[in-house]
Amino acid sequence: MSDYYEVLGVSRTASPEEIKKAYRKLARQLHPDVNPSEEASERFKEVGRAYEVLSSPEKRQAYDNGGDPNGSGGFGAGFGFTDIFETFFGGAGGGAARGPLPRQRRGQDALIRIEIDLSEAAFGGQRELQLDTAVVCPVCSGSCCQPGTQPQICDVCKGRGQTQRVARSFLGQVMTTQACVACQGFGTVIPSPCLECSGEGRVRSRRSLTIKVPAGVETGTRIQLSGQAEIGPGGGPAGDLYVEIVESQHAVFTRRGDDIHCTVEVPMTAAALGTTIQLETLDGTENFEVRSGAQAGEATTMRGLGVTHLRGGGRGDLVVHLAVVTPIKLDEQQEELLRQFAKLRGEDRPAGRMTPVHTSVFSKLRDRFSGR
Repeated sequence: MSDYYEVLGVSRTASPEEIKKAYRKLARQLHPDVNPSEEASERFKEVGRAYEVLSSPEKRQAYDNGGDPNGSGGFGAGFGFTDIFETFFGGAGGGAARGPLPRQRRGQDALIRIEIDLSEAAFGGQRELQLDTAVVCPVCSGSCCQPGTQPQICDVCKGRGQTQRVARSFLGQVMTTQACVACQGFGTVIPSPCLECSGEGRVRSRRSLTIKVPAGVETGTRIQLSGQAEIGPGGGPAGDLYVEIVESQHAVFTRRGDDIHCTVEVPMTAAALGTTIQLETLDGTENFEVRSGAQAGEATTMRGLGVTHLRGGGRGDLVVHLAVVTPIKLDEQQEELLRQFAKLRGEDRPAGRMTPVHTSVFSKLRDRFSGR
């Protein structure tokens, strides 16, 4: 028996992909349609036998261990449950397709992530993407063949895409069906593969794509673009492209759902007397009213200045939290004026008042109306 590794020209540690690649290369060179000599025909059959063994993990293991990869009856000798399923169901576990396989197959789906800012999330926009993906071969237009040529019916399986063989088992002689090793189950061979795509029907290329980012998206939102991923083998239909949103952190605003929050610092005098400040929002400059007697930690809601709802109309709100800033350094005149103010208020010697840590909103309102 020939050394199957030498027949395919691979090492004994070759991966399944390397074995498949070596087989396909030799099969194209030795196929009767390409090389009609008797010697090439014998080599072609020998290459097929080698690939049949080395492409099967079980048969390859048996071959490496010095056993008969085709088995001599019984379990553990190259014939097991897989062959039984092939016998009764036409393939391993009943999963093998009946008839030739189509060369055109759907391309894989793809996922990319893009980073957007809060303004884009709130109002939506457009993005120009650069994609490195598979596109239809411009030379063969997905036929996999050199221009002017076409696939030929496989001489081994006669276009069926499958071959049958007789194997011995504990049940006796049984007929098994498997994908044709000469045409890989396609039922046709390509004597003259396209040189541009190496017979794949597709090539790698970079292309531009403009996508619309809907208003209201947030981190984790996925936008599905049907048929915008890579073209399938043989020029098959493209898969779907999924664009996942990653929202960058804003320097001022914090997003909570469709509401956005910010903190505004005001001097204690402005909090006591009340004032109007210019607040830069997502919609531009807005007037923000600080009421007289405003307290630190108060929250004021500015309706409709948040993020657009992704589903349904309207927008969230802008919630402004107030921080009252107490002066740290005072000159003599300022300190004297504050002492006079404290004396007028009867606060020059405050006793302090202890309150519960978690004071309810209703308690705060009660204290405020009672003048406390």
